[in-house]
Amino acid sequence: MAKVELKQPIVQEIADCVNGAQSVVIVDYRGLTVAEDTELRKQMREAGVTYKVYKNTLMNFAFKDTEFAPLSDYLEGPNAIAISKDDATAPARILAKFAKTAPALELKAGIVEGSFYDSEGIKAISNIPSREELLSKLLGSIQSPIANFARVMQQLADKGGAADAAVEAAPAEEAPAAEAEAPAEEAPAAE
Repeated sequence: MAKVELKQPIVQEIADCVNGAQSVVIVDYRGLTVAEDTELRKQMREAGVTYKVYKNTLMNFAFKDTEFAPLSDYLEGPNAIAISKDDATAPARILAKFAKTAPALELKAGIVEGSFYDSEGIKAISNIPSREELLSKLLGSIQSPIANFARVMQQLADKGGAADAAVEAAPAEEAPAAEAEAPAEEAPAAE
């Protein structure tokens, strides 16, 4: 078998991984200790991010003629690739956080939701909260006015203000009901 035929399944594996990915980030992992690399891989796995090391030439072939082609310019030296199909900011967020404790890890570039970002752009993306955090903040914002309204109504009820308001509103409601009944009785008499 020729070398090309042996490498084709790996190129296809990379292409399958990046196909449909929300984000792909390239990092230089040179200088990481085994313990640091193990911890990084664990964090990536827990977040549902694929983190692998492939040969640059194989990644280059997999990226050719795809939206990930701009990453080929950054494939020099030892590189690892972090791929997420679910959370667009997860790879950048985890890698940037990890790089703070392991300065040997270098963010190179990435594609997030179809847009290319250099290392500074990836660092900026890492500050965006996860989808779950954003949804919980939105839910909190929606619930806050409702909870405040419920508290105010409860305070009125505790003070007796709601009871007084209910007593005042009750006679006003009964009066129109009595008037509405009277015309109904007159109508049959007119026949």
